[in-house]
Amino acid sequence: MELQDSIRVVKNIGEARAKQLNKLGIETVEDLVEYFPRTYEDRSNIVALDNIAVGEVNSFKARAERPESLRVRNMTIVKARLTDGRGFIEGVWYNQPYIKNILTQHREYVFTGKINEKYGRIQIENPDFEPLKEDSLNTGRIVPVYTVPAKMSQKTIRGCVKDALEGIDGEAEEFLPDGIIKERSLCSRRYAVNNIHFPESDEGFFKARRRLVFEELLMLQLHLLQLKGNVTGRKSSIRIRDYDVRPILDALGFKLTAAQENVIGELFADLRKGTVMNRLIQGDVGSGKTAVAMVLAYIIIKNGYQAVLMAPTDVLAVQHYKSISQIFEPLGIKCALLTSGIRGREKKGVLSDIAEGRGQMIIGTHALIQDSVEYRNPGLVITDEQHRFGVRQRESLAKKGNDPHVLVMTATPIPRTLALILYGDLDISIIDALPPGRQKTDTFAVDHSYYKRLYAFVEKEVAKGRQAYIICPMIEENDKMELRSVLTYTQELKNSIFPKLSVECIHGKMKDDEKQDIMERFAKGEIDVLVSTTVIEVGINVPNATLMIIENAERFGLSALHQLRGRVGRGSEKSYCVLVSDAKNKTSLERLKTMCRTNDGFVISEKDLELRGPGDFFGTRQHGLPEMKIANLYKDIDILKEAQETAINLYKTDENLQKKENKLLKTRILQLFERKIKKICL
Repeated sequence: MELQDSIRVVKNIGEARAKQLNKLGIETVEDLVEYFPRTYEDRSNIVALDNIAVGEVNSFKARAERPESLRVRNMTIVKARLTDGRGFIEGVWYNQPYIKNILTQHREYVFTGKINEKYGRIQIENPDFEPLKEDSLNTGRIVPVYTVPAKMSQKTIRGCVKDALEGIDGEAEEFLPDGIIKERSLCSRRYAVNNIHFPESDEGFFKARRRLVFEELLMLQLHLLQLKGNVTGRKSSIRIRDYDVRPILDALGFKLTAAQENVIGELFADLRKGTVMNRLIQGDVGSGKTAVAMVLAYIIIKNGYQAVLMAPTDVLAVQHYKSISQIFEPLGIKCALLTSGIRGREKKGVLSDIAEGRGQMIIGTHALIQDSVEYRNPGLVITDEQHRFGVRQRESLAKKGNDPHVLVMTATPIPRTLALILYGDLDISIIDALPPGRQKTDTFAVDHSYYKRLYAFVEKEVAKGRQAYIICPMIEENDKMELRSVLTYTQELKNSIFPKLSVECIHGKMKDDEKQDIMERFAKGEIDVLVSTTVIEVGINVPNATLMIIENAERFGLSALHQLRGRVGRGSEKSYCVLVSDAKNKTSLERLKTMCRTNDGFVISEKDLELRGPGDFFGTRQHGLPEMKIANLYKDIDILKEAQETAINLYKTDENLQKKENKLLKTRILQLFERKIKKICL
């Protein structure tokens, strides 16, 4: 069978089973053999029944004697006496009446399960078992455990994978060049695929995993290097002759930090190279990324080109438009705003201004990349809060002009080494200092018993002329989850808790003009308390807001909590963030402790990565990059560095992978990224 064949060619996979596997994203034989286990159970240690450990998972050999079926209320219970001649134990199965007919008396089986003591008897409930044999997939060895739907057993998926591996014998094509395999001491791909599913030993597993992690990270790095080379290697047709920034610096009304000045220096160095700039500005919440982008946009516009800024939401786009217009319009620069909320005659006017060049600083949302939008001569495209956009969306905006310079901004700090994974096609600049006068936001974690004190604190801050945010994880109530909802809580606050205060709410299901009206009133100080979902997570700037209360804080990831906290502490007044949670689990408590310990986004991002483990830390579906099948970006940092080094060396010697020894690797990269990106990109 071929790797690209449908899974229906694998024996024992019929139509119904194929549909189950399709739901897991498994459509081809290759998908199946590369559906790696999520964990493993060591069932290689077979113990005697007189030596089993109560309260632990045990594997043992035994015969089943006197299996019987009992009916208790609405439940069928099968019981059998399991013995190995040295001891015995009671096996119990609930609602599995067929077990009685499967168990053959006096035949030897291997059973695996947790041993409990109930009613004075030693029992094993619902154990896995199969007849004793040498080549078992489920007992007497290190056993893979997969993520499977409720109606599919682990035995079934193990059998499917084993059948597929046997069917493609010799088809696990080696695509890494021999030189790389030898240099990095990697096992063969065939060995790796077999041993990642059914390890021969601990050593076999570690060899297999290292090989597969390395190849996954190597292909990703090579793909990103090629993306970067395709952009930064191109000559730029944009000519910058005037670098006088004194007018814009005077108009900003504040002195740039040394970190901001350093980044501006890097941007200007890019412009002078004569090639297309493709740069990421990474900076913590409130570090002044927008001011840096405005300086660059000013230079571009003063040299006769248009600058374009794309924001992820209408609210943020309007906010950018207002703040940038206030500075640019007095300097003679006309700004244009284009969002999904702008329609009819007004939209036609904006599109005309953009097409004819009257709109010089163009600000908007995804509406900017619609086919109907034509630009006269864009020289710079900026995407704000890049983690909300995909690679393809960024590319679509850049393609609107003749190779304009590209600037990407994100307030989601990422450890620098790992940023090379997500933004490997970009040069990276970091603004690592906050503007002077900004005070650290004090953060506290409390449970719901603190409500009276919290409400008194809100009233105290409002009495000082300040404002507060209250964040809820849900818009409406849900009977299945005891979580605060925006709509219900807003009414409670208005009617019972803060009847004398102005309380309003905002959430993602509201119309854009409603959201805009609420935010404008909050910014003017007409609203004391704003109840919201994470719709205000990104970019909202109300310096007078000094208190952030986050309900059910355990429901949010560290990066989201950090972004939310960044909505306060934007003025000169002391600000506070209170995380409200009754959670007791270890991971949630560690998140809350981290937030209380530090305001450093980079420290927080490291901890977020550690706590999420192999999960989708970057939200790669948003970026147009494949999800990691096996690599864990926290634990595999050493392998990542090896893969990056190998990728760079390979790229330098064979940029387009044209050499004979690299052609299979090139084909594999093309297959991987074309297929996966088509599936997951907007």
